[in-house]
Order: sequence, then C-alpha cells, then structure tokens
Amino acid sequence: MSDPMVGIESTGPVGTVTNTSAATRRRVGSSLAIDIVAVLVFVGIGRRSHDESGNAVIGALSVAAPFLIALAASWLIGRVWQRPMSARSGVIVWIVTVAVGLLLRRFVFDRGTAIAFIIVTTIPLAVLLMGWRAVARALHRDGEIGDPARR
Repeated sequence: MSDPMVGIESTGPVGTVTNTSAATRRRVGSSLAIDIVAVLVFVGIGRRSHDESGNAVIGALSVAAPFLIALAASWLIGRVWQRPMSARSGVIVWIVTVAVGLLLRRFVFDRGTAIAFIIVTTIPLAVLLMGWRAVARALHRDGEIGDPARR
C-alpha cells in the first residue's frame, strides 16, 4: 500500500477517484515553504541571541543565504518533492542543509564555522526540519490531516 500523503489520485468520499494533483502541488509547495521558514527561524533565533545590529532583513538574509542555497540543493539531491513529508526526506534535507550550508558559509561566504557553531547549527536544524514532518505524519495517522473523507 502506498503512502496516502504522496499519491496523485485518491478515493473520494463516495468511492470515486478524484485527481489530487493540485493537492499534491500544494503539499510540495507548503513543505518547501515550511523548510524555508524553518531555516529563517533558525537564523532569526541565532541573530537575536547574539544581539546583532544593522539592517535586520539584510543581516538575516546574508546569514541565511548559505543555508537556503543548501536547502535548495537538498531538495534536488534528495528529490524531496516526490515525498516531501517522509522521514527519509527530512533526514536528507537536514543533513544536506547543514553540511552544504556550513561548507558554503566557510568557503564561499567567508564566515566562521567554529565547532560550537557547527553544533548549534546541527541540532536546531534537525529539530526544525525533521520535527515538522514528524508532527505532520503523526497528525495524518490520527486522521487529523490528509483524510480524503474530510477534504
């Protein structure tokens, strides 16, 4: 049996097959948006904890840039759009975003990557990027979301 959160078609409440490609596109778009927000939340918390000054938007985007680029790479490398809410996708997004983001930060953006920063990057991004997927899957199993009868 395939994952009902992924499929292109589903059975409607009266037993008819309905095309859910629009729902699939929304799920993929929402998943990508949540991943982007997760990275921005991580950056925002980090900037706030360091009391960084200057233009907040430009500062946040300059810190977020290597991780947002890495996030895009993770979606391409892992083909995350195929199963955006799966645990596998979450792990790929997390590992690639952290690893590639840190490499870009160090070698392209010429910013620091001290061991403390690596730890403080790895743990919160794990919680944020994999956490929302775990919650979504738990809600789906409990019938709270994704139930074709409730669409």
